[in-house]
This record gives sequence, structure tokens and C-alpha cells, in this order.
Amino acid sequence: MWSNARDVAAGDLVIIWQTRELIQPLLITPGKDLNSRFGYYRHADLVGIPYGSKVGSRNGKGFIHVLRPTPELWTMALPHRTQILYLADIAFITSWLDIKRGSRVIEAGTGSGSFSHSVARTIGSVGHLWSYEFHEARANKAREEFSLHGMADIITLTHRNVCKDGFTVEDTVDAVFLDLPAPWDAIEHAKKALKKAGPTRICCFSPCMEQVLRTVSALNDSGFTDITMFETLLRPHEVHQLSLQPLTQAVEKLKKLEQKREDKRQHQIARTSKRKRDDLPETDTDNVGGKRLRTQESAEEDVSIRDIPDAVVDPGQSANQPSPIKISVSKVSPDVRGHTSYLTFARLVPTAPSTTRD
Repeated sequence: MWSNARDVAAGDLVIIWQTRELIQPLLITPGKDLNSRFGYYRHADLVGIPYGSKVGSRNGKGFIHVLRPTPELWTMALPHRTQILYLADIAFITSWLDIKRGSRVIEAGTGSGSFSHSVARTIGSVGHLWSYEFHEARANKAREEFSLHGMADIITLTHRNVCKDGFTVEDTVDAVFLDLPAPWDAIEHAKKALKKAGPTRICCFSPCMEQVLRTVSALNDSGFTDITMFETLLRPHEVHQLSLQPLTQAVEKLKKLEQKREDKRQHQIARTSKRKRDDLPETDTDNVGGKRLRTQESAEEDVSIRDIPDAVVDPGQSANQPSPIKISVSKVSPDVRGHTSYLTFARLVPTAPSTTRD
């Protein structure tokens, strides 16, 4: 599955990371160029550099990171042919369906292949994924990508309408994942494909509650148990590091701010008094001066933090000020990333064979 080499080679598929929102796959082809708002790059310049390298542009407009593909990065960078599953849903589905190394899984609704790549990595070379796609052009494109990414031996892709024609295997798989407009029409076919030797699981991915209701009814009618429905939402946390200054340093800053504020106020008073002396008759100068004097005297009577002795503000601090203390804080994003679909899970437990006594 993709290249395991340390360095990028011609013909490798790499992930070009430009920003968090601008991530794209790139097939390294010497002789071709990559142009973006972050500069101009030659494919030949990327050959031989280690994966994860930061590469500056030839015209000095910016830089890119050249990353090794992973299913997570592929989900973020893949060309969308349909609505795709994202990491939160993929991780939850993989866990609940108990997909692990060696598992045999059916996926109905290949789409853009986001879920397929993650399952292929999880089951490994000893497992197998049967993927079905109704749309022929999407099926051909997905098959081409699976071959290019080295997953042709792990994934068998079939162009087929599973709601009508069912699956190509019976009594074989450990789990079934249905991403279909009408999953209830494929429930009976999925039951035949699930192995009978032990408990198996199924998941239906549906964007509307009406689809969930019909799917639950079909699951009940087919003998599935433990039917549950989940909605996965993602709430990002932004972590920042803040510096907590000792009390003495904080007091000194407050004093400086207070002094600066007081100096500005005194300067404004002086300017106002001078303007009035220039505008009024000479006999009123004393009054203006007296008013200015009273204003200054009242200002001097004000108590501010700069008048508080250090011993009163922080008597326990030593003369040597300690370095700032760093703490990590988390800020929760106010927006929860939106609903993609409802996940309906169920289990199929084989019934014990009935015994009769003579």
C-alpha cells in the first residue's frame, strides 16, 4: 500500500500539504511542474528528498510539505466523486464492526474510496474487502486507484446493483457496511453473505431519519439484534501555551500603565489651562491658575496602584524574580462540525440448530 521507501522516487504518489484546507495528491512525474499560489515546483526537484520534507518554491513565493500517503491524508486529499466518509465516522464504524487484521468485509457503495482505503490498511494482506459500486464510471476509476495504490490483491471491486442482484459471496464475511440510498433492500442479501459460524455485524450509513426507520424495520424482520443508531460529531479543541508571570512583574506592569495614564491626563489638563489663559482677559488669569492648581491638587490626592509599596503588594517575593510559568490551555471551537449521516448498527447471532428427541 503505497511506497515504504525513505525517499521520494519517480512514479510515487505523494501528498502535497500547502495549508490545512489545501491538500492535494501528486503523482511524481519528472518533466512536469506544480504551480500553486505558494510557488512553482518541478517534479524532478522532489525526487530523492525524504518524505516529510519542507520544500521551498523556485520563485520564492512560499513552500510545501511533501508527505507519505496514509488513509487519513488520502481522505483529506482525494478527488471527490461522491460524498465521502470522514475520519470520525470511519474510526467509529471500524471499531464497532470489529474490523481487524484478517477480517473479511463487504462494502456496498464504493464511491470515492475513502472508507475502502482505511479498511484495506486495517485488514492487511491476510484479510479481504469485497467492494460493490452501482455506477460504472465510478467503479472503473476506483479500480484504477486501488491498483495504483497497491491494493488490488486486498480489494475485489465489482460493478453491481446489490439491492437487486445481491452479493457475489455467501456465508463468508465478518462484517457488512452499506452506504446505499435504500439499504433496506440489501439487508436480506447481506444476511446471506455474513458467515453463519459466529456472531457478525452490519452497519448502514444513512443521511435521513426516514431511511433509518425503514432500515431498522428491515433489520428486525431479518432477525438482527442489538440494533442501535449513532450520530458522530466532531468538536475540535485548540491548545495554546500561556505564560503566567510572577506577581511582582504583574504589579510593575500595572504601575507603568497607571503612570502612563496619569502623565497623559496631566498633559491634557496643562494644555486645557494654557488654552483658557490665552483666550481669557488678563485679570482672570489667576482664577484659571487657581482652577488648574485645584485640579492638580485633587489629582495628587488620588490613590492609585503605583502608590502602593512593594512590601504591601507582595511581601513574600524575593528580590530575584523567577521566570514565567508556562501552562497549556484548551479552547473549544464554538462550532460543531456538521452531521454527515446516521450510523445504524446491528448484530446477527446464529441460532442453535434445533434437536428432536425420539
